[in-house]
Amino acid sequence: MNLQSLSPSRQKLLEAAADVVRAKGYAATTVDDLCAAAGVTKGSFFHHFKSKEEMVLAAVAHWGSWTDGIFADAPYATAADPRDRLFGYLDFRRELLGHSVPQFTCLMGTLVQETYATHPEVRQACDRGMSSHVATLTRDIEAARRLYAPDADWSAESVGYFIQAVLQGSFIFAKAKQNAEIARGNLAHLRRYLEGLLGMEPVR
Repeated sequence: MNLQSLSPSRQKLLEAAADVVRAKGYAATTVDDLCAAAGVTKGSFFHHFKSKEEMVLAAVAHWGSWTDGIFADAPYATAADPRDRLFGYLDFRRELLGHSVPQFTCLMGTLVQETYATHPEVRQACDRGMSSHVATLTRDIEAARRLYAPDADWSAESVGYFIQAVLQGSFIFAKAKQNAEIARGNLAHLRRYLEGLLGMEPVR
């Protein structure tokens, strides 16, 4: 999605959806909530979207494009060593936990927990988005595996999904506890686990 091509009102609605849905959930979020958060009229909403579900599907795509850019531009992304990029990713995720709970949690993870059985198109969009992020992460994991654990019997993809499972589970506990302490501890354990998988020195 070309974020520059969005009309101002459409972009405001998509950004508002990310914030409101992460805070309230899909079912509890109303069109009025979205319009109020975006500062637009209901007429403007229905000019851009036929329904809340259509708008949320667009918001998922918008979120995916935006977060792809955030991670691609993060400092760790320029590291030459794929192992450093992987651990830099975890450190970056830890830094994000300094924001409020709704701000550091995942729109797709929030949506899929609530809609997986009732809104198949939303579930599928979230699956595509989260799996795409895993695929990006998997490239660094596989490059690191070749350098540090070439004889390992685990797949890079399985580790990518494990990392995301830890993150998404951590977000659930952050919502339950209304703080990020458990998430920080989980990321510390995850880093130690990955250090064990990948060793400390490249295999010659």
